[in-house]
Amino acid sequence: MAFIPYLNFDGNCAEAMQFYADLFGATDVQIMRYTDAPASEGLPPSDRVMYSHIMLGDACLMASDHPPGMPAEAMAAVSVNHPVADKAAGQKLFDALAEGGSIMMPYEESFFSPAFGMVTDRFGTSWMIGVLTD
Repeated sequence: MAFIPYLNFDGNCAEAMQFYADLFGATDVQIMRYTDAPASEGLPPSDRVMYSHIMLGDACLMASDHPPGMPAEAMAAVSVNHPVADKAAGQKLFDALAEGGSIMMPYEESFFSPAFGMVTDRFGTSWMIGVLTD
């Protein structure tokens, strides 16, 4: 069994997921908009994303936009944790996520990791990037 993060956006899901796919080197990117659904489904005509996912090997990150007309709340109190193999790889990811976003905890050495940091990216997603230790 796996737990898969499912992110919600307010109209910029496609942009966010393409950014994440490029940044993390996703092997599969799926983006389905409400307009892709058959008319018989009765879904509102909208260019918003109804479903999306990116795959990194066996790992999956899923997301969608809030449905048209539904109020969207900012993502809060949840972070996506992404472990990295080494400090340099983590720094590259952290810096890219921080661009246009806000740093909650700088990416630096900690008592539990050679490097760890927390950042909220420009799309409102909170990330924890840290080097795995044995």
